[in-house]
Amino acid sequence: MAHDIPKEQKAQVITADGVMSLKTIPVPTPGPQELLVHILYSGVCHTDLHALNNDWPLPRKTPLVGGHEGAGVVVAKGNLVASGQGVDVGDYVGIPWLSSTCHHCTFCMQAQEMLCSEAKLSGYTVDGSFQQYAVANASHVAKFPKDTGAELDAAAPILCAGLTVYTGLKQSEARPGQYVAIVGAGGGLGSLATQYAKAMGLHVIAIDGGPEKGESCKRLGAEVYIDYLKSKDLVADVKAATADGVGPHGVLLLAPMEKPFQQATGYVRSHGTVVCIGMPAGAKVSMPVFDTVVRMVQVKGSYVGNRQDMVEAIDFFLRGLVKAPVKVVGMSELGGVFDAMRENKVVGRYVLDTSR
Repeated sequence: MAHDIPKEQKAQVITADGVMSLKTIPVPTPGPQELLVHILYSGVCHTDLHALNNDWPLPRKTPLVGGHEGAGVVVAKGNLVASGQGVDVGDYVGIPWLSSTCHHCTFCMQAQEMLCSEAKLSGYTVDGSFQQYAVANASHVAKFPKDTGAELDAAAPILCAGLTVYTGLKQSEARPGQYVAIVGAGGGLGSLATQYAKAMGLHVIAIDGGPEKGESCKRLGAEVYIDYLKSKDLVADVKAATADGVGPHGVLLLAPMEKPFQQATGYVRSHGTVVCIGMPAGAKVSMPVFDTVVRMVQVKGSYVGNRQDMVEAIDFFLRGLVKAPVKVVGMSELGGVFDAMRENKVVGRYVLDTSR
């Protein structure tokens, strides 16, 4: 199937820290091992706001097209993309955070490619998916079945938010029938984490602020919602939400603020696991050493996931077990989405329609 590829396109371009505008730019040409993807939808992640602000200790490309949850259709491919790679023109694919890795370091060889020191990051160190056409490494795109087209807007958030929380739940080592507390449960990552946790047989304690987020969390499968804005003793409330009163087996920290990272070891049960996923700028994790040792508490970082994790995360979506509560807006409205993020008013996940 032939595609009429234009020479120019619309894109949201960061030209300086905190400065972004909708521009007309050239459509890129794929390299020998790359695909050209017509981006139809792109999820908006809190990482994209960090990229705009340039407030992480990670060098950012400038100028930059952000975005790393791009879902679309392959319209061209490089001459070294073999048919055996399982992707061809006309296929539906996703552009994730990991744009490419070296494939030969010790981390890549052990399916830990997210730790590769030569990794290139979509929408951060290379241009991402806040544009109508994007290049992507053929070895790292996520693949969707042919019949996914009508649901690409809902599929887009799985590429980062879904993958990240699914991997984090695996890292928590919580087993079916056990409890997991999800901090920031009403946001984009949290709304998916709640559904993955429920599908994995876990009891979900959702923690966030405000009644709207509470309603969303309960609707998506949380058994208990704790509003930190109203709680007088969050540690006691979280412990009380478990059947034996000693706290959840796992904690996923998704919140874009530092305080939850200081609280979690106080309510996770002994021999439980705290998984740090959110990355508030400049935040630190602290815990009492004695209590952490004698209670055998584990504190881990979890960073996106590998390509097999992606396959598994998408499988949950394809079976109807998870679906991000998305709000689709035009790509031209990205600035307003970032404003809502700054004010902590996002419920679910915003997805951009690149055609408007």
